Amino acid sequence: MTEVPTTPPALPKDGLRVLALGGLGEVGRNMTVLEHRGRLLIIDCGVLFPEEHHPGIDLILPDFDYVEDRLDDVDAVVLTHGHEDHIGALPYLLKRKPDIPLIGSQLTLALVEAKLKEHRITPYTLGVREGQREQAGVFDLEFVAVNHSIPDALAVCVRTAAGTLLHTGDFKMDQLPLDRRLTDLRAFARLGEEGVDLFLTDSTNAEVPGFTTPEREIAPAIDRVFRHTTGRIIVACFSSHVHRVQQVLDAAHKAGRRVAMVGRSMVRNMTIAAELGYLHVPPGVLIDIKKVGSLRDDQLVLVCTGSQGEPMAALSRMANRDHRIEVGPGDTVLLASSLIPGNENAVYRVINGLMRLGADVVHKGNAKVHVSGHASAGELLYCYNIVKPRNVMPVHGEWRHLVANGRLAEATGVPAERVLLCQDGTVVDLVDGVASIVGEVPCGYVYVDGSALGGETSDELLRDRRILRDEGFVTAIVVVDTSTGEVVSEPEITSRGVAEDQEVFDRVRPQVEKAVVEAMAKGTTDTYALQQVVRRTLGSWVGTKLRRRPMIIPVVIDA
Repeated sequence: MTEVPTTPPALPKDGLRVLALGGLGEVGRNMTVLEHRGRLLIIDCGVLFPEEHHPGIDLILPDFDYVEDRLDDVDAVVLTHGHEDHIGALPYLLKRKPDIPLIGSQLTLALVEAKLKEHRITPYTLGVREGQREQAGVFDLEFVAVNHSIPDALAVCVRTAAGTLLHTGDFKMDQLPLDRRLTDLRAFARLGEEGVDLFLTDSTNAEVPGFTTPEREIAPAIDRVFRHTTGRIIVACFSSHVHRVQQVLDAAHKAGRRVAMVGRSMVRNMTIAAELGYLHVPPGVLIDIKKVGSLRDDQLVLVCTGSQGEPMAALSRMANRDHRIEVGPGDTVLLASSLIPGNENAVYRVINGLMRLGADVVHKGNAKVHVSGHASAGELLYCYNIVKPRNVMPVHGEWRHLVANGRLAEATGVPAERVLLCQDGTVVDLVDGVASIVGEVPCGYVYVDGSALGGETSDELLRDRRILRDEGFVTAIVVVDTSTGEVVSEPEITSRGVAEDQEVFDRVRPQVEKAVVEAMAKGTTDTYALQQVVRRTLGSWVGTKLRRRPMIIPVVIDA
């Protein structure tokens, strides 16, 4: 990426500014801000789930600083679909200004409203369907049907005086979708003929050749598991994956089994999907979780969350024997989701835990029990050839995905200089049909840490947590008399997670005492400065002798 000015210039009067506050270089936290004639339009507002290097963190949000002082300029938030990485941060945005209009499909808005109800927020919403056209301030919006791993997903076309932008959202081109709702390639072609000046395309599967497997093709694998399993079946998937739950319900019905939903989000989302007609429940199949004790193991299916190894989700707790449902020999666990990049270790840890308890685990690695919800390279090439965009900005993916998607665009004839590889915070301006990177704005991670949000949880705090987790800590208490320059009592040194035998520190106590006495002899009487002497002396010894780099907590008391 070429060097660009850090601070972007003023947006030309009839220009369109595009800025991703999340979703570039990561799979999650999707949020894109469009600016035109002093007004803003936001597309999606999602969360990123923490990884192992985020100890103690619940969620990671987009950085709202760029829009914080301009929320009155926001004409609407457009939601492409109902996955958490696209809607999960909405409560934190709307707490700042609850009356920002939300635009989305029926199912998406129903999921959002249920989520916001838990935060005591009643949103202003506008339900839209594919083919519908709406005006949101200076932005002329048209919605296009796309299929994904959740029903009712939409791409959005944004027309402005600066040109036309087409954002695919998350999508694939399943030609045999379970809900018979195809990605509307005719609309893509029509928009291409009209002229798409900037094409924002889903990059998640850009490295995968060919076409994504149709959802229908995994039904035989699920049926086979149900047909050959004599014990309980526990299915883990996303709490919003309506299509997968539908397949589980159908398979259970054929096998004469009953299904219970486990977990608040799973029950909530599937209840909404059933009430709106997106989930068709065979008569008599669903039972309340409280009644599972009355059924034999060969009559029961449990559907729960935790397919990504989330530590607080039901499946992880089952693997850790921290759930009311105890997993053991005879149980079969079906992981009906793909691995989100970065979650591999957590998922395999859960698989190992379940197998250690005696369960059989069926997952994408040993059976065809899941297909992706994202377009593979062949589908992306197809779209580029249909839309024929003038400029391309790959979105939604890690850096390798964005690069692969950019190369696909170039292969179809988009000039390399018109393919913009951006990261979170990169500012892109569309002026006179040409999109270019004009600057960057600060765009960091915002952490939700229990009741703390944002600045209360910093990267420095997470670094300290990682040190405590991986290296342990050592505490040294030294009592001194600065008036005489003497150490009153021998330093007291204790540790946790560093050395089992505390006597190992007997060798360093004289060194710590000597260093403190020498510092006081040179005129140092400030206890903070003496603490730094203790920290350096003890840290150097531990690093050399024990090959560890623990957190050193020195305490110097002036008697």
